[in-house]
Amino acid sequence: MYQVKTVSLMKQSKEKSLVQDVLLVVGAACAAGVVGALILAMLTLLVAPAMAGEQGAAMRQITTDEVQRGSLLLKMVSGGTMVDAPMVKTDVDIRISGMLARVSVSQQFHNPGKEWVEGIYVFPLPEDAVVDRMRIRIGERVIEGEIQETEQAKATYEKAKKAGKKASLLRQERPNIFTSAMANIAPGEMVTVEIEYQQSLHYDQGRFRLRFPLVVAPRYIPGVPLGEDNVAAFNGTGWAQNTDQVPDASNVTPHVVGPVAGPVNPVSIKVVLDAGFPLARLESSYHAVEIVRDENDLHKLQLIGHKVATDRDFELVWEPQSGQQPHAALFVEQWEDKEYALLMVMPSAQEKQAPKQVSRELILVVDTSGSMHGESIRQARDALKMALQRLTPADSFNVIQFNTNSHSLFSGAVVANPHNITRALAYVDGLDAEGGTEMLSAVNLALDGKTHENRLRQVVFLTDGSVGNEQALFAAIQQRLGSSRLFTVGIGSAPNSFFMTRAASFGRGAFSYIGKIDEVKEKMTALFTKLESPVLTDIQVTWPEGEMAEMWPQRVPDLYLGEPVVVVASLTNMSGEVVVEGRLNGQPWQRVLQLQGGGRNPGVHLLWARRKIAELMDGRARGRAESEVREDVLKVALRHKLVSKYTSLVAVDNTPVRPLEAHLQTKGVPVNLPKGWTANRVFGAMPQTATSAPMHLLIGLFALLGACLIGSRRKLAS
Repeated sequence: MYQVKTVSLMKQSKEKSLVQDVLLVVGAACAAGVVGALILAMLTLLVAPAMAGEQGAAMRQITTDEVQRGSLLLKMVSGGTMVDAPMVKTDVDIRISGMLARVSVSQQFHNPGKEWVEGIYVFPLPEDAVVDRMRIRIGERVIEGEIQETEQAKATYEKAKKAGKKASLLRQERPNIFTSAMANIAPGEMVTVEIEYQQSLHYDQGRFRLRFPLVVAPRYIPGVPLGEDNVAAFNGTGWAQNTDQVPDASNVTPHVVGPVAGPVNPVSIKVVLDAGFPLARLESSYHAVEIVRDENDLHKLQLIGHKVATDRDFELVWEPQSGQQPHAALFVEQWEDKEYALLMVMPSAQEKQAPKQVSRELILVVDTSGSMHGESIRQARDALKMALQRLTPADSFNVIQFNTNSHSLFSGAVVANPHNITRALAYVDGLDAEGGTEMLSAVNLALDGKTHENRLRQVVFLTDGSVGNEQALFAAIQQRLGSSRLFTVGIGSAPNSFFMTRAASFGRGAFSYIGKIDEVKEKMTALFTKLESPVLTDIQVTWPEGEMAEMWPQRVPDLYLGEPVVVVASLTNMSGEVVVEGRLNGQPWQRVLQLQGGGRNPGVHLLWARRKIAELMDGRARGRAESEVREDVLKVALRHKLVSKYTSLVAVDNTPVRPLEAHLQTKGVPVNLPKGWTANRVFGAMPQTATSAPMHLLIGLFALLGACLIGSRRKLAS
């Protein structure tokens, strides 16, 4: 009886303890909820003013007065609402002669509000554009811009802005992203900023292509947010915070309007094409155009429609008639005390040789981040399937996908037998797009840094390139490439052309673009023709004896089938002969050209300067000190008067227009979401991709609260 009673008492004690535990957990949960709510409230009070300061006046709270007086309200998918945001209408005039293009971009800033405004417009240009002119047009008056070091140009602009003068500042954020700032736009006023640049055209596979980007796609911004003491050189108006990995993130992430608002910032494009040969094909890849051929054999094109949306790249393609393809071209210019030459040499089709059979390892890397959702991921899946189906039993392969994390289908490259190909095709069918764009981990996974004897290792990246940390990626490619070759395929309506071209250059490969499903077969066939065809290697260009030519690039990269040798050089005397030689599929190859008879074209010296600056900037990824690069770039940019990372164009009207007592608001110009993108896959609930310091604090507080509860529970249990 005693033993039974003891057991009964112990049972009652345990039941009582269990009830106490349940009550304790419920009470603790309620307390945690109250404490959590208080913490969130305090953080909101602390963080909201700081975030409001970062976003600027354009993203402030909307007042009842503003709604009543009919302000223009735009909902941003990147977060927040803009009040009376300035808008920009862009007119583009492109004049093409042979391999050169001169482009004028007219940006009409409109202030729809009732306050004085400084408009900040982040916009794209081709990655090889040589911007050398900017001016403000106010009625009949024109104010020309002048080139200055970036910090000096900023000081000149800020001084004029504070004095109430109209001023414009044009600076480069990336080689393909620029910011145009226009100060002191009066209520209801329109002010025009005109920009001009020079560009050489891309010739590949017997076709000329010209791309004009129309929207800066949202960038994935990795890293930890910087404090107020570590801001970038310019205070940006973008949706992202500056981070340790992308210190200028706020400068390259313009706010994005939602689909309800409809497209903003319309564009018109006109092209005058003087090809210099009869055409077999002339077409716009993605936009409807009207084409007229005049009596001088000039082709004139323009976009159809008055309000064409700036939501995808414009591309023009033309092809010579059979037998009219250029085999060599020379464009020259005398500028100051130098002669400048742009030289193109194309190996003829008769020089093709049967490729040497080499064991090949193909690594297919695909971007499955949120920006690839929709049309882009469908294009990528089709491209991957086509690549897999072209593999032979002698090949090996692997498939890697990346978003917030990276994942490879196999632990290493496997033989391309039917079983492995079938498994890979099923894997590709299951690919979906979501999450961030942590490309660096994919680069490290795909490139092993090794030398592969008797095996050709080729890595193909399919991505839209929507990242802000390009420089870190270039450095990783440079360090880990080994004997591999890296090829990039730009996917979607607005790929990051700067990343695509430079990554392929660092990777000793080639680049291409796929803008719609209909192009997958054509573009991937062209890419694999290159992968499977002989390469022109060990290319040397010898200028006339005694001539101290400065040529860029200094080391001509290897070329693939259908690609020409293209170099620019400065010389003291444009005479004699130039010899271009190399090895085509292991056999000697040579061309001898006379330096006479080239077409005289203004702007060749600008192309030379731009190519030299690009090579100097690449030195950063190879470990050269930023200060040394800056010094060398400044010498070239200031002499040739062009925009670079370290130089900007600034224009100031000396007549004050804004009363000093009138308040000036800084507002960013919102942009469209690229065509085919899905907003909630890109931004989700929080547009900033990096975890903020307040969030770290909140997580820490909850962790501390959890530790206290666990400690209390253990003490009670003991």
